Amino acid sequence: MKNQSRFRQFIADFTRLVERSGQDEPAIFERGGKLLAALVAHDDWLPDECAGPHPDHYQQYLLHCDPLERFSVVSFVWGPGQKTPVHDHTVWGMIGMLRGAEMCHEYSRAASGALAAGPSHKIMPGEIDRVSPTVGDIHRVANALADRPSISIHVYGANIGAVARHIYDPATGAVKNFVSGYSVSSMPNFWDRSAEVRAAL
Repeated sequence: MKNQSRFRQFIADFTRLVERSGQDEPAIFERGGKLLAALVAHDDWLPDECAGPHPDHYQQYLLHCDPLERFSVVSFVWGPGQKTPVHDHTVWGMIGMLRGAEMCHEYSRAASGALAAGPSHKIMPGEIDRVSPTVGDIHRVANALADRPSISIHVYGANIGAVARHIYDPATGAVKNFVSGYSVSSMPNFWDRSAEVRAAL
């Protein structure tokens, strides 16, 4: 049985953080990064239905969206060889590696619109990466493993599936608008605690 209380506690703690810190991005990154690191340090809570890869493209499963859309939590599941286009986020975000590994290829955009490739780095289980317009917001992400899926847990400062964002052509710098949406239309039920309440009676 999955340890769903671990994720419920993460949501409670992150909600309190957002209530205290508002849009103070450095505080969100510092304190929220520790909360996310503690969550992905344990691989015993993610529901199986939010961990399944697709044979043709990566999956983006919504795990939680704050009722005021101040933050959302998503599991990204990458099959072998799968990757994103070059894209941005327009809001702060944190990526916590749960299983496998990811390669992040960074880009920057000049005032002329040209796109320049920056450094690349690998994200390993338990590690946290950050994105935002202030710390670097354009990248391409790929599964670093050729033989099995990788899974990362993302926290964004909005309902990320409904945010108008951009895809970039790395050769020409051309920009296309996109809204990612989510891979399925339902969320996992972390909130049914009826069995444990019954057991305590």
